[in-house]
Amino acid sequence: MPLYEHVFISRQDLSSAQAEGLIEHFTAVITDNGGRIVENEYWGVKTMAYKINKNRKGHYAYLKSDAPSAAVQEMERLMGLHDDVMRILTIKVDAHGEGPSVQMQKRDERERGDRPDRGDRPSFGGDRDRGDRPSFGGERSGGGGGGFGGDRGGAPSGGFGGERRR
Repeated sequence: MPLYEHVFISRQDLSSAQAEGLIEHFTAVITDNGGRIVENEYWGVKTMAYKINKNRKGHYAYLKSDAPSAAVQEMERLMGLHDDVMRILTIKVDAHGEGPSVQMQKRDERERGDRPDRGDRPSFGGDRDRGDRPSFGGERSGGGGGGFGGDRGGAPSGGFGGERRR
């Protein structure tokens, strides 16, 4: 059977017990339709990047399943009809990862990869002389015109608006 990973977000005003009850409910939907849940995780209440249905936060849940596509479609259909579920994401994967998900790992336990230390970072203009920056406003060394919105009517002026005409 195909392997899937599901993440869903439920409303913030639910209690933790109700949010975990949703996990159990959707686990039962998968098992009733011939699949099985390999692992489930309750990630807790997290702040979202933008409001969804006037909610700034939501209860996040994560399921790993080994189920036929009909079972997954039925679970997604029921999630879409459920008033407490705001968003659903289902991904078909080749293999489930071992151990807890990245969300459940402590920050110190996560692998950081081959990131250079702060001393090895490239310099992006931090040590250059400030004299070579263009000045927006005031007189330019090139002499006249070319500012943002300046140079209306042919008058040589630097800066954003040039001279204001009355």
